[in-house]
Amino acid sequence: MSGVKPLFGAAGLLPIFIQINAHQPESVPSMSKAESTGKGDPGKIEMSEQEWRGKLTPEQFYVTRKHGTERAFSHPYHEEKSTGMYRCVCCGAPVFSSETKFDSGTGWPSFYAPAGDEAVSEHDDRSFFMRRTEVRCAKCDAHLGHVFPDGPKPTGARYCINGVALDLDPDAPSGDKSSE
Repeated sequence: MSGVKPLFGAAGLLPIFIQINAHQPESVPSMSKAESTGKGDPGKIEMSEQEWRGKLTPEQFYVTRKHGTERAFSHPYHEEKSTGMYRCVCCGAPVFSSETKFDSGTGWPSFYAPAGDEAVSEHDDRSFFMRRTEVRCAKCDAHLGHVFPDGPKPTGARYCINGVALDLDPDAPSGDKSSE
C-alpha cells in the first residue's frame, strides 16, 4: 500500500477500501465460468442507448441496461408455475428453462442452472461494497441478476433473476435450449 496514507473517519476509509480491492482481484472468490469478451463479438447484439430506450419499458431499461434491481416480490414471475422457456426481454435469447426454476423465498425468480452453457455470462460485481457474481445475457449483455452458491442440487447455484428482465415463452419447450 505504498503511496496510500492511512486515513481515519468514514470519508477516508472509502478510498482505501476501493484502492485495496482494485489491486487484489484474485482475493475475491468468483463463481464465474465466463468473463466479458468485449465488444465486436460475432453474434453479439449491440444497440445504442437510444435504441434500447425505444425498445424497452423504462423499468426494463433501468434493470437490464443500467444494472438495476426490481423490488422483491414485485414481479409475477417469482410465483410463476407455467412451463416454457424464459427469454431475455431485450433480445429474445433463451436464458432459463422452467425446468430449473425453484422457489427460493427471495421474491425474485430463481433457477439452479441457465438454459445452456452459452446462455448467460458471469462477471464479478463489487458494487455497494459487496462481492457478487452478476449474470448477463450472453447475446446482448443485458443485466439479468446475480448468482449465489446457496442453491439446490444438482448445481448448488441460485440464479436470482429480475422478472422484468425475462419474457416467458410458454410455447417453447422448457428443455429446448437452442430455440430462438
